[in-house]
Amino acid sequence: MRFTTFRQGQQDRLGLIDGDKVIDLNLSQPQVSADLRAALRSGVDLAAAAKAALASDATRLPMSSLQLSPIIPEPGKIVCLGLNYFDHAKEGGRDKPEYPWFFLRSASSLLAPGAKALRPRVSTRLDYEAELAVVIGKTVKHATLDNALDAVFGYSCFNDISVRDYQKKTPQWTIGKNFDRTGPFGPVLVTADELPPGATELRIQARLNGQVMQDANTRDMIWGVAETIKLLSECMTLEPGDLIVMGTPAGVGQARTPPVWMKQGDVVEIEIENIGVLRNTIEDEA
Repeated sequence: MRFTTFRQGQQDRLGLIDGDKVIDLNLSQPQVSADLRAALRSGVDLAAAAKAALASDATRLPMSSLQLSPIIPEPGKIVCLGLNYFDHAKEGGRDKPEYPWFFLRSASSLLAPGAKALRPRVSTRLDYEAELAVVIGKTVKHATLDNALDAVFGYSCFNDISVRDYQKKTPQWTIGKNFDRTGPFGPVLVTADELPPGATELRIQARLNGQVMQDANTRDMIWGVAETIKLLSECMTLEPGDLIVMGTPAGVGQARTPPVWMKQGDVVEIEIENIGVLRNTIEDEA
């Protein structure tokens, strides 16, 4: 199944994708919340509801006509990994980490697909990062490698846009990863059953104004999805609607000579094989 989230009036709505059309799942199946996080937390059978909606005569809206929102506008937690591709660690002058470099994002940093990412007035060092996003569908604590993937509902695209000079002001990275409108997320969530276990063997790219800047494969992650869930759930309970962002491969702007920083009018695209393309433009903060 493939889902999206779109804006209607002042409300975000959970959409089920049917080709190039979208079904408002809550309107078709009222037992399903219009919010994906709430739907996951309720324990409703989303697969069964989606199948029923697809088989019904529910109204289909052209996806191209919709104003999209982040797949989950307000995740419970957003846990990100740094340096999770060896080639990216190497280009930054670091060895392979012995333990994941976890950091947190806030929901206020998220951005809708197609919306304008903000280059803040305090910095010109705005960088792209193509990343795989993991949406948790079941509560999990002390997962094992054998059962960790049972907690995954699906996968999406994420652009971990970073303000590099602020990121380097402290050793913990948080401040450079939480500027407003720097976390594009979407436009499609693909359920785990439609992808290889752990979303491995998928090509992942970042393109800036059509030029390929990052080109790798999710098999190159140091810590895969199952191991990441195992490690995280040693210390925190992962809950439905939580988000894990799995790190970026080599090719980021700060590692180039000369560095490449995004500027107003740039178009940045993140594409993950069999998931989709996340596209945003850049604008300067007023």
